[in-house]
Amino acid sequence: MINELKEDAKERMAKAIDALGHNFNKIRTGRAHPSLLDGIRVSYYGSETPLSQVANIGIEDARTLTVTPWEKNIVPDVEKAIMKSDLGLNPSSAGSVIRIPMPPLTEETRKGYIKQARQEAESARVSIRNIRRDVLSDIKELQKAKEISEDDERRAGDDVQKITDQYVAEVDKALTAKEADLMEI
Repeated sequence: MINELKEDAKERMAKAIDALGHNFNKIRTGRAHPSLLDGIRVSYYGSETPLSQVANIGIEDARTLTVTPWEKNIVPDVEKAIMKSDLGLNPSSAGSVIRIPMPPLTEETRKGYIKQARQEAESARVSIRNIRRDVLSDIKELQKAKEISEDDERRAGDDVQKITDQYVAEVDKALTAKEADLMEI
């Protein structure tokens, strides 16, 4: 029973780390990366559709993304959606291909993105701590119901804390890597 709770905690904490990675991909660095456009939705036949479902996204060079919509008539809609996004990108179209140059990051924007990355990391830490709290309360319930001994409860609590520390360290490692990536020129 305790092992199931610990495995559940590991799975949920791993999902928090995955979500953090996904959120970090949305933070722009100086280099072009297709995942930067993951959050963009395009009006396509009356419904908001993810950009990746209506166009092919590629990398032309280290600082330029290319977006090739599958239907030529939605090129203006794709351009509009990219401009409206909060990424600060200015697409330019040449026929059916949209090129998106990555502007170099200024010191001020770098600091803003680092601040955003730190907020995402703190959200992940809070999520991990909430999972720990839930699992510890489940273990306490088992002890109150006399299904486990106090010693088992204490040992399980220590194990859950070790798991939590491990995943918080992963968050810190990911944040350090993202900050280093943002500070590269």
